[in-house]
Amino acid sequence: MKTMQSFSSVLDAVDKLSIEDQEALIEVIKRRILEYRRTRLANEVRQAQQEFEAGGCFPASPAYLLNEILA
Repeated sequence: MKTMQSFSSVLDAVDKLSIEDQEALIEVIKRRILEYRRTRLANEVRQAQQEFEAGGCFPASPAYLLNEILA
């Protein structure tokens, strides 16, 4: 319930900003989200490379993967 109150408080605070400041805030949030996604993807790639190097996975063709999924 605390999160909803905090979210509501943030929305109330944003409503008090000028349109220009709201637009600037949107751009900042978009950049932060993109950076978060880039970091997460880089971590996933790094983990996959480590698993591959450790022999935990192997290269596979799309056809092989579809056969595995549909089997």
